[in-house]
Amino acid sequence: MSEPPCPLATAPAAPDRRSFLTALLAAGTAAMGAVLALPVIRFTLHPVFAKTTEKSWSDVGAADEFASLAAPTKKLVTIEQRDGWRKIVLEKPVYVTKDAHGELIVLSAVCTHLGCTVPWNDKEQKFICPCHLGIFAPDGTLLGGPPPRSMDRLDSKIEAGVLKTRYQFFRQLVPTKEELA
Repeated sequence: MSEPPCPLATAPAAPDRRSFLTALLAAGTAAMGAVLALPVIRFTLHPVFAKTTEKSWSDVGAADEFASLAAPTKKLVTIEQRDGWRKIVLEKPVYVTKDAHGELIVLSAVCTHLGCTVPWNDKEQKFICPCHLGIFAPDGTLLGGPPPRSMDRLDSKIEAGVLKTRYQFFRQLVPTKEELA
């Protein structure tokens, strides 16, 4: 015959004071380590998750240079972008032209259809996209072809005699001007 198991052998051992204090010390140390590590982790990862909302103004050229503008003039503007910890410097083409009131405006040279660079055609006196034959007027207004909207107009201002623009990237293939982050 077998003996019944002893009730004391199967019952869990009651926690003693020493194991409770050891667990409390371990939890306190882990909490203190987490509190101290959070600022370091946040500082390290901030550039990766930070969203840059500031767009700087880029110089296009002296405003006097465009005073007697007869046709759109292509210029390169320098922009800076942040990618995590890196600062990337890019040169992007823009066109300086005049609107119906004779005011200087700056147009993005990127086609609103599929993002091709749109050249000015002196012979036709129009912007003609070489990719899919989108046609735009000298002020960037859509005249024909597959692009869903006119050329994108960039913010511009004249400051201390210098024409400046704020370069932006816009979504293609949509009828409204939607800025990309």
